[in-house]
Amino acid sequence: MSPPPRTAIRAAEWTLRVETAEGAPQAIHSALCITCGAESPATDDTRLPTEIWTLKHTGLNPSHRQFQHRTLGFWRVDPAPGNPYAERSS
Repeated sequence: MSPPPRTAIRAAEWTLRVETAEGAPQAIHSALCITCGAESPATDDTRLPTEIWTLKHTGLNPSHRQFQHRTLGFWRVDPAPGNPYAERSS
């Protein structure tokens, strides 16, 4: 039995947007201490807990004053009108 035929789409338009599905966070924040490599817990949508963690970390380790703030966001790609995949996903 031969494999099913495949379709090649040479050009198709897509839309890129921020993921807004239920339960999807707008962003996940965390921090990394450059001096020792300690990492804050990751938090959804608000960076305040990460900011507090960095201040407490420096309070306990006064020479640790540089941090990498990490923000992770989520995107979604959907077929634009006229894209053959738009009809397939309806």
